[in-house]
Amino acid sequence: MSHIRQKAVQGLRVGDSFSISRTFTKKDVTHFAEITRDYNPVHFDERFSRVKNFDGRICHGLLVASMISEIGGQIGWLASEMNLRFKKPVYFGDTVRCSLTITSLNDRGWAEAEAVFQKQDQTIVLEASLKGIPPGPGEREVLKAMVAEGDPTNKLRFTPQRTQNHPGKKQ
Repeated sequence: MSHIRQKAVQGLRVGDSFSISRTFTKKDVTHFAEITRDYNPVHFDERFSRVKNFDGRICHGLLVASMISEIGGQIGWLASEMNLRFKKPVYFGDTVRCSLTITSLNDRGWAEAEAVFQKQDQTIVLEASLKGIPPGPGEREVLKAMVAEGDPTNKLRFTPQRTQNHPGKKQ
């Protein structure tokens, strides 16, 4: 089971931090465009990208931002708000690390988090703030039962090296 899912079962705390990494490819961009119908030439045509002052074709910003979905999905977080601040482009072949930290939890079951996305050279490419509803006691019990059953719908259940939990430590 992923470390993120395990922490969600135990219960989240302010300061919990989760990190994942992903290398983006041309194939990722093509699949994302097929799903979203975003065929902006900046993603597909070298000439257009260079005229826009990029060093080459770039990945969709929302594709990169979707890394939040992996973390949120492992937690069982129900998102209500996301604020994304795109800082730098991500090119094919770039590896991005997304580190999400829980910044607040209230007694009504709402939470806030901050996420920082950095390329392999430590350049920050995206910052995000999130609000939503993490699993409460009832949902955690269901997650615990799912895990006991082998977490069959979770394709990341056996990849602890990819998803890491750093409780109380901001990356």
